[in-house]
Amino acid sequence: MTAPSPSTDPLPAVPTAAQLTGPQLTGPASAGPVWAAVDIGGTKIAGALVDSTGTLTHRVQLPTPAKESGAEVLAVVHRVLDHLAAAPDWAAVTAVGIGSAGPVDLVGGTVSPVNIPGWRDFPLTAEVAAHPAVAGRPVALAGDGVAMAAAEHWRGAARGAGNALCLVVSTGVGAGLVLNGSVHPGPSGNAGHLGHISVDLDGERCPCGSYGCLENIASGTAIARRALADGWEPRGTDRSARAVAEDALAGHPVALAAFDRAAQALAAGIAATATLVDLRRVVVGGGVAAAGPVLFEPLARHLDRYAALPYVHGLDVRRAELGNDAGLIGAAALCR
Repeated sequence: MTAPSPSTDPLPAVPTAAQLTGPQLTGPASAGPVWAAVDIGGTKIAGALVDSTGTLTHRVQLPTPAKESGAEVLAVVHRVLDHLAAAPDWAAVTAVGIGSAGPVDLVGGTVSPVNIPGWRDFPLTAEVAAHPAVAGRPVALAGDGVAMAAAEHWRGAARGAGNALCLVVSTGVGAGLVLNGSVHPGPSGNAGHLGHISVDLDGERCPCGSYGCLENIASGTAIARRALADGWEPRGTDRSARAVAEDALAGHPVALAAFDRAAQALAAGIAATATLVDLRRVVVGGGVAAAGPVLFEPLARHLDRYAALPYVHGLDVRRAELGNDAGLIGAAALCR
């Protein structure tokens, strides 16, 4: 494994809905095609207009009411679309792209995010298409990992790669594949859904119904849960993986151990995927990747053990370049 490429400079903060008033929703009219993009995850629902260069404007972000009913989650999606439809560029929008936590079903246009219990076989494509502002525009759907892969292949760390695995390690673990120069969603839209492969044969049951899933070990939620169970005590009120990462950077042994176990699980999943489909490049993004060396250093060490065959040894692992914008840029890429 090579060292991960350095990340780009931090992207501008996404404004909240409360900040999107008056001038926040104005901008220069686009001279080319414009797509509306929506990024749906377990903690946030974001939206933006995206032009043919991948530039984002009129961004909005709202918290996901993940524990509430499906109708309440949809209401937030509609609020995001309302904000975008108020932008002067909306008339130029030719299609709407959605990247959603999965699994997804492209045939039925439905989603069943593990971390949004109110959405099970939820007809998201039809519900977005029924929004008054969408008005007959085509709606494209993909899982969040596939959207991230589309974004990084178009404008980020997977540019130029014929074959790549792109991971989002955050509240959950999503992934997407680039094969033979194109993003490969698979017939259902879930190809590369790395978070729900089993990497621990004796592991706990996952909310997806399986056992020993990668997401149950390597997600930010799992890292924090493991650290707390092993005796880590946060210095303040923050009990998230971000606080664990801060203590790991300071050398806290329990925090370091939690990240080491997450890195080991990621290495097992990455090595298995690379061995199966014969790829060289791996892009890792999401909030957990922001931990930097406390994740990437043990990941390199464990990959040296798990990616042992000559054709996968020394994988080219890179930090994702598009940060929090990857989901939105990827959702727009679905419309290109």
